[in-house]
Amino acid sequence: MTTPTGRAGVGPIRLLLADDQALVRGALAALLSMEPDLEVVAQVGDGTTVAAAVAELRVDVALLDIDMPGLDGIEAARAIAAGGTGCRSLIVTTFGRPGYLRRALEAGASGFVVKDTPAEQLAQAVRSVHAGRRVVDPSLAEETLVSGSNPLTERERDVLRAALNGSSVRQIAAALFLSPGTVRNHLSSAIGKTHTTNRTEAGLAARDNGWL
Repeated sequence: MTTPTGRAGVGPIRLLLADDQALVRGALAALLSMEPDLEVVAQVGDGTTVAAAVAELRVDVALLDIDMPGLDGIEAARAIAAGGTGCRSLIVTTFGRPGYLRRALEAGASGFVVKDTPAEQLAQAVRSVHAGRRVVDPSLAEETLVSGSNPLTERERDVLRAALNGSSVRQIAAALFLSPGTVRNHLSSAIGKTHTTNRTEAGLAARDNGWL
């Protein structure tokens, strides 16, 4: 049986862990470092530093949380894919939402698992992603097929994010360079698509489905 190796073909698979919770990073690092063919070479707590660290440290697989300061894990995966380094991304998150899975794969991530995945399975997911295979939590994949694609347009997502932050229609309009009437139209459309009764409910429903 051969031992998986990093991009250079020699030595362990080089990993980057990105999570804004230091305790979670440390726990993942400890678990994965017990595997002889895996080596954690970087730990970061901010999504904006991920792509640069991947390039500088010749990372083979980046394990990314979704909810991080700066760039979230999905956008970090997109930045890694755009960097052309050959590094692959594996989303490891608490938020097992179908919409997040679809967005992550569209951004270039090679896998999506939840944080309560057993250590042995997580290590195997890393190896599979490194080998060029796609790894997706089976239950989440099924939910994604059932729930369908994100029905919201980009602008509708923008106004719902602002609405969840407590911004008024005029504040949203100013921030997005839209007229108040246009903002209201987007909010009304989003409320209809989420089958809710007001913009707060629409924002919460969209967030819970991973559409924002």
